[in-house]
Amino acid sequence: MKKVLSILLAAVLFLGLTACGGEKGGKSENNKIRIGATPVPHVDILKVVEEDLKKEGIELEIVTYTDYPLINKALVEKEIDANFFQHVPYFEDFEKNDQGGLEILGGVHIEPMGIYSKKYKSLDELKDGDEVMIPNDTTNSGRPLLLLQSKGIIKLREGAGVDATEKDIVENPKNLVFKRLDAAAIPSTYQDSAVAAINGNFAMEHGLNPLTDAIALEESDSPYVNIVAVRKGEKDQEKFQKLLQALQSEKVKKFILEKYEGAVIPAFGK
Repeated sequence: MKKVLSILLAAVLFLGLTACGGEKGGKSENNKIRIGATPVPHVDILKVVEEDLKKEGIELEIVTYTDYPLINKALVEKEIDANFFQHVPYFEDFEKNDQGGLEILGGVHIEPMGIYSKKYKSLDELKDGDEVMIPNDTTNSGRPLLLLQSKGIIKLREGAGVDATEKDIVENPKNLVFKRLDAAAIPSTYQDSAVAAINGNFAMEHGLNPLTDAIALEESDSPYVNIVAVRKGEKDQEKFQKLLQALQSEKVKKFILEKYEGAVIPAFGK
């Protein structure tokens, strides 16, 4: 009988220790953030706050992606806990047309889109029938149109905003021809067109400086703020709030201003 009791007691103790170990493991996961991000400048910015979050007891695991469509889906499917790669219109388009289920934690920076050319030094040099290369995704194709309108090159119908397409052009005095291409491919092929619109992150990844190499650049009032996204109902979790505080800190603001010299603009603390 004593032997049986001893065995039962040992089993109870083992289960108790296992439960405690599981609890500890759960606590560890609650203090870990697996975040998906694109390389420049997102991963660079996240690395700035890694040590600060570690001091807060939060482990930041950065997963680098280069394929935009995969990142929101990875978050929805719980492969990651948060992501940092997209601007607000891209996020809104995903929520409207794809799986949804995400929410914005907060804004961090703006990557101004620029117009680049190997042929011209100014938009004023554009000639009749010139080709303009623009991104083919719906959330970025309107950006260069708005930019060209702001420079007086074309005119869009009244009310056309971030969703503008070529069909919204009501005045095109130079009869520009718009060619759509994958945004990530444009920096490698933009010399084939008279001018091309390149996203800030892709420009920097290919050694282009938006401030010095672009012949036209979006202003700081751009609606394309890059944000951190999490799953709906999770943004108030302490670890995510600490992540946002770290990313919207003076330290990060200083890093952005000094590292990118205006090619990336902080979207907080104005």
